[in-house]
Amino acid sequence: MMLLCSSVLASKAQDAMALVKRVKAKLDVVNDYVATGRLRTDVAFLKVPVAQVNVYFKKPNKFRISKEKGISILPKGGVSVNMQNQLADDNFIALDAGTQTLGGAVVRVVKLLPADETGEVVLTTLYIDEANLLIRKASTTTRENGSYEVELTYGKWTAYALPDKTVFSFNTKDYKLPKGVTLEFDDGERPDANKLKKKKGTVEITYASYTINKGVPDSFFK
Repeated sequence: MMLLCSSVLASKAQDAMALVKRVKAKLDVVNDYVATGRLRTDVAFLKVPVAQVNVYFKKPNKFRISKEKGISILPKGGVSVNMQNQLADDNFIALDAGTQTLGGAVVRVVKLLPADETGEVVLTTLYIDEANLLIRKASTTTRENGSYEVELTYGKWTAYALPDKTVFSFNTKDYKLPKGVTLEFDDGERPDANKLKKKKGTVEITYASYTINKGVPDSFFK
């Protein structure tokens, strides 16, 4: 019986890893992109205008959001809003966690345990649309910056596994300011950090366009 259970668990682990590899293969079609969109930041006690942004990506893990002006809260360290970055490193163990219903659709749940036990990311849970090989949601626990979630909505750029909208949500109390959250101000004002730590926040990017696989200079990420 024990050997049978071990065999079943090993089979499920292999199946989960195979699914993640298929998802990664779809993501890997995109070598680079430049995208335009709107960034909306929603954090209590902060009045943040919607900003027009440019988003840059280049394999394996270069990612940058550039905006015109104002205040933004952007993730750093082990935090990523980009699925290509989430799976850039193959050094992890994939565990099958069954299925769940997300947005009315059944998704496969796969937990990723980094092989490097000293890294910033402790655990990532992927909610995968198996039929379309799309990550609908990713939940990540980090050592220094608490836990956060990324939810993705797809449409025009589904073939490239690039989202129409990304919503990044986090508990500000779990973040060590200023390391976990970058606060940028044009007017020199500063919020009450103690109040900020007690609230939740979201950063939403709605994409208007992508220019895919046309080359992005390394200088864009400096």
